Amino acid sequence: MPKPKALVTRAIPQEALELVAARAEMDVWPHDEPPDPVTLRRMAARADGILTNIMDRIDANLFNAAPNLKVVSQMAVGLDNIDVAEATRRRIPVGYTPGVVSNATADQAFALLLAAARRLTEAERWVRKGGWKIAFHPLFWLGAEVHQATIGIIGMGSIGLEMAKRARGFDMRILYYSRTRKPEAEALYDMEFTDMPTLLAESDFVSLHVPLTPETHHLISANELAQMKPTAILVNAARGPVVDPTTLYQALRDKTIAAAALDVTSPEPIDPNDPLLTLENLVVAPHLGSSTVRTRTRMAVLAAQNLVAGLEGRPLPRCANPQVYP
Repeated sequence: MPKPKALVTRAIPQEALELVAARAEMDVWPHDEPPDPVTLRRMAARADGILTNIMDRIDANLFNAAPNLKVVSQMAVGLDNIDVAEATRRRIPVGYTPGVVSNATADQAFALLLAAARRLTEAERWVRKGGWKIAFHPLFWLGAEVHQATIGIIGMGSIGLEMAKRARGFDMRILYYSRTRKPEAEALYDMEFTDMPTLLAESDFVSLHVPLTPETHHLISANELAQMKPTAILVNAARGPVVDPTTLYQALRDKTIAAAALDVTSPEPIDPNDPLLTLENLVVAPHLGSSTVRTRTRMAVLAAQNLVAGLEGRPLPRCANPQVYP
């Protein structure tokens, strides 16, 4: 009996590739740049399953071009690049990788928070440019205190919860806003559930951990930034379009807020000539949330397990649309 055909749209850790290759005839896109939509549809035409990432658009056009498709497996938690509703309508299960990215992403978000608070990237650039001419000055490079400050976490999923754990280690007051209240987590981590205006007005740090949906697109824009303290710092480790980049630039330029730290941008990659990159009070990283060896390997293996399960007609270990099953 011939093996099913699997398309992997980017090089991934070898352990995961070996798992797929043992069960399927595998085709791996060999380039660092993602395939364009036309090429992706052409490659998917013969595929029984696809292992994707966030740069691949999986929609009705692709489904139409891939009549044999039985499963889509995403190596990510976010699914904003996949038309999950269309996949569900066609009874195609969509796999994803929740849980395994939470610790690494929260580490990255808290690292960004600390870097912005203590002005590390500004100071590092200053040192490299030869600005450090006096060994010590009491008024140089004063930053914001993190210990016992107030953090407002928007989105209390698994990553938001890990962010709260880290905040507790700094004795921070923790406010949060989420679609659903989490009484057990409140008791465990001494968190306060509140509305968005209160969170924005009272927080020294606002950290975003929501999925990108029509409701969260530009969740943070001019109105929300104006509600924040002028000393506040915004952290975005969710998705770039959750923040309106134009109004963020204006708020940082005009010192409406003190600083921002971004692991994600809109668009990605950010244009080197983007006005945001002219600002000293911005820390920006190239979407590094899950980029540790351990986490990326765990993500890839789980994505491979989802793919193989779908190819073999078994329920996916992590399925984003379980309603496809009876």
